[in-house]
Amino acid sequence: MITSRGKNLVKYVVPTVLSQVSFLLFTVIDGIFVGQGVGTNALGAVNIVMPFVMIVNAVFMLTSIGGVTISAVRFGRGDVKGANQAFMHAAAVNIVFAVLLSAAGIFLRGPLCTLFGATDTFHEMAAEYLFWYSIFIIPSGFSALLQTYCRNDGSPMLVSAATLTSTACNILGDWLLIFPVRWGLKGAAIATGVSQVIALLIVSTHFIQKKGNLRFERVKFQGQLLKKMFIRGLPECIAQFSTPITTIMLNRVLVERLGDTAVNAYSVISYVASFSMGIFFGTSEGLQPLLGQSYGAKNEKDLKYYFRSGMLVNVIGGTLINILLLFIARPICALFGTTAETLELTLSAMPQYAWGFVIFSMNVMISSYFYSTKRSTQAIIINFLRSFVANSVLILTLPMLFGNGIIWSSFGIYETIVLVVAVILLKHSEKNGIVYQ
Repeated sequence: MITSRGKNLVKYVVPTVLSQVSFLLFTVIDGIFVGQGVGTNALGAVNIVMPFVMIVNAVFMLTSIGGVTISAVRFGRGDVKGANQAFMHAAAVNIVFAVLLSAAGIFLRGPLCTLFGATDTFHEMAAEYLFWYSIFIIPSGFSALLQTYCRNDGSPMLVSAATLTSTACNILGDWLLIFPVRWGLKGAAIATGVSQVIALLIVSTHFIQKKGNLRFERVKFQGQLLKKMFIRGLPECIAQFSTPITTIMLNRVLVERLGDTAVNAYSVISYVASFSMGIFFGTSEGLQPLLGQSYGAKNEKDLKYYFRSGMLVNVIGGTLINILLLFIARPICALFGTTAETLELTLSAMPQYAWGFVIFSMNVMISSYFYSTKRSTQAIIINFLRSFVANSVLILTLPMLFGNGIIWSSFGIYETIVLVVAVILLKHSEKNGIVYQ
């Protein structure tokens, strides 16, 4: 018999994992169609732009996760009005950031591609993709925000429906615009943008029809609430920088030491990694409302149950992904239409990279547990370490010390170091029990 906690786990985690996997499937589908319809170098061009995409996601995490964490705790206390205030603050700031990021991607696309390491081989294609991606940043950002709040407001299934529908539209759009219309990378970016607009329209119905407790209303900015929102959202914002910084560093090291073929191989690995990480982020984001509400209600038993369940789901997921890749890595990588040389290098590097998924999954869950329970300092420490320090230092220094063969394992190595620090912080912060603020 499933307990009420078990039912909550299924209600929130399963649809959120599906949503995250579907959302990240956008990039995988783009990669398959781009590789098959445009070419292997186009895959490398998209990979060059990925740091900007991840930076955009990181900024949106600052507002959406920061605001929704406050709302979840206030819901747990029964403070619906306070939860709605946090929602409107997050929505307003989200739009401002989206406008600024969209303008940067449109008008500074050339310098940005140069900054991200685009050589002559990739520069023109990368700039084209970045321009059309940036056109849709505003609706995409607002869609991400509303999905996060819709989940916290009791409608995780609607979020899942929105992302699944938009994924289906993205598949159709990719095929149409890359093959029959032959718009290349431009078509891939437009297909993704339009599909995000469709997701926005679907998830908006929750708020327009007033199905939950949250409402659109005029916002009167409160400095203290904005400060809280940024502090609560900062850990996940920092965490999102891990992927773009790692991508920039690895791209530069790979170009210098192994050449353009290695960049193309890493682009395929990145697609597989982003899809796999959807499981881990889906688990942590699905549990975030439950962790926040349990903390707000000072229910330590539920809090511990949800945390342990999240760790277990993520570790099992990371292990299963590694096992599956042993058997299906070749057909998956072949879908991207790479050259024979790129395919063989990808298959050789994949196992060296993928073992880090298991370690990564635990770090993601511990971070979510920290920021959902008002321990932003601990979450910031581990995410800053893995996003700016450990990854940068090890990616640059390990090849110098141990040769080029260790480049692909650097991801797992720096995540392991971060996990040790995270466990120490967790034990120290709870040595006298959980502190409720």
